[in-house]
Amino acid sequence: MPVELDWEYLSNLANRVAYSISTKWPVEKDDTKQEILSHAYKKRSSIEENYGREDVLYKIFHKAGTQYASAERDALDLRDGRYYYTPEEAKMALSSFCLSDEEIGQMLGRGDDLLGCRVTDNLMSARMDASLALPRLPERQRELLMSRYVQGLPTPTDEAERRATLRALDMLARQMNRDIRRGT
Repeated sequence: MPVELDWEYLSNLANRVAYSISTKWPVEKDDTKQEILSHAYKKRSSIEENYGREDVLYKIFHKAGTQYASAERDALDLRDGRYYYTPEEAKMALSSFCLSDEEIGQMLGRGDDLLGCRVTDNLMSARMDASLALPRLPERQRELLMSRYVQGLPTPTDEAERRATLRALDMLARQMNRDIRRGT
């Protein structure tokens, strides 16, 4: 039997969670609150199941709000007009870790013409940014990236492992972008 939800109570809880998130993330409190309440409506069965357990509801709301804030931060990174590393560029930077300075020097500027230039023009800064961002990733993601792109081990045949490697590459690109926006 469905539980009758007190949306005013849930709104107040969402407001507290949104305030907490907005102090740590570049998002508006009201937008975060709206997103949390939207999530609660969509996942009503989970809310009904845990209704009356404020600590569990707080965690559910906090996760939804944090996911929203993370997505907003990534969207802001795209719109702010600063350079934005793609996962492909992060992969290229990682792959260059095993190259000597002489080999990198031979790569720079290759394939350029009057219509444009390739990623090699920012390879040195990408290498530096990747080397700073890599230690900030969880150990498992670092291991996946190092084995695949630096040590050159073959692509994993296990689908879950392959996806985990691609997600780790996305995480590295996002971390590189965060770091250059922070100035670290």
